[in-house]
Amino acid sequence: MKLTYKKAGVNEKKAGSLIKYITKSARITFNKSVITDIGFFGGLYKYPFNSLKEPILVSSCDGVGTKILVAYEMEKFEPVGIDLVAMNVNDVAVCGAKPLFFLDYLAVGRIDFNREEKVIDGIIKGCKIADCALIGGELAQMSTIYKEKGYDLAGFCVGIVEKDKILKPENVKEKDILIGVESNGIHSNGFSLIHKIFLSTKRKRSYLFDYNEFLGKSLGEELLRPTYIYSPLIVELNKKGFIHASAHITGGGIPGNFERVLPDGLQANIKLNSWHISRIFKLIQNAGKISDSEMFNVFNMGVGLILAAEEKNKDAVMGILKKNNFQGYVIGNITTGYRCVKFVK
Repeated sequence: MKLTYKKAGVNEKKAGSLIKYITKSARITFNKSVITDIGFFGGLYKYPFNSLKEPILVSSCDGVGTKILVAYEMEKFEPVGIDLVAMNVNDVAVCGAKPLFFLDYLAVGRIDFNREEKVIDGIIKGCKIADCALIGGELAQMSTIYKEKGYDLAGFCVGIVEKDKILKPENVKEKDILIGVESNGIHSNGFSLIHKIFLSTKRKRSYLFDYNEFLGKSLGEELLRPTYIYSPLIVELNKKGFIHASAHITGGGIPGNFERVLPDGLQANIKLNSWHISRIFKLIQNAGKISDSEMFNVFNMGVGLILAAEEKNKDAVMGILKKNNFQGYVIGNITTGYRCVKFVK
């Protein structure tokens, strides 16, 4: 028997068919700055802004984590494609930058057209929301690592911002108010803990698929709600000069992420019970017997984005949030103190 690449686990014919699908789909996200189709050795993007005096490129690389295992069990893959875009474009945007283009890395054991096409559909949808072009990526077939049905995702994004419009710690001032923007549930962090509580038992299928009265839907449906894409909102707020800083609340929760935008000598005071905490967090806490501090250090707890702004800009910020269909809450303020995030009642 002669050994072939296909017998070794790599099906180039299937890969070629999938790339044709990706190429056709990705064109929906293209703008006049994209000057190559999908499939070239690199994605080429023409510099689009002649008006910027000191343009700064901002980049991000992130994945979806073990949320992909929930998608696998539920056989619903589009949400994690949206998540992949969101995790990257949000990180670029909280620096003040407008996302320009996106690339994805999809690694699989063996190609499954239904799964891969749904993931790509999600990525396309996310890029459209973010006004970001999908200009390239990689499809890796690695059956020796991912076996028959395993897969993983990673994404890469590049954005641009005028140097004096970068959202950075130095901008944050004493007496700034903090506005929390709602999350769409869990988003894409904390799933290793969720797996430990619900999905490492023989009941994982019933946990995921059975209707849960407390949630008003199945746990699987709740967990697969995609991460909100905040980048157009942040870009608009920054362009109008209404915010000093912003933080994407991902792994590490509110304390671990908002501290990253604090300068020395200033403290963020977050008022507990000043926003709505959705039921999924209460379900996780009760089922896992998890402390309040652990919950706030792992999950976003209903706040996917925090904005620092002057009090005088509160109404303007809230108006833009509403226009973009987001719910916002004033959840705290900035005072002098040790550089940290402090929860107060």
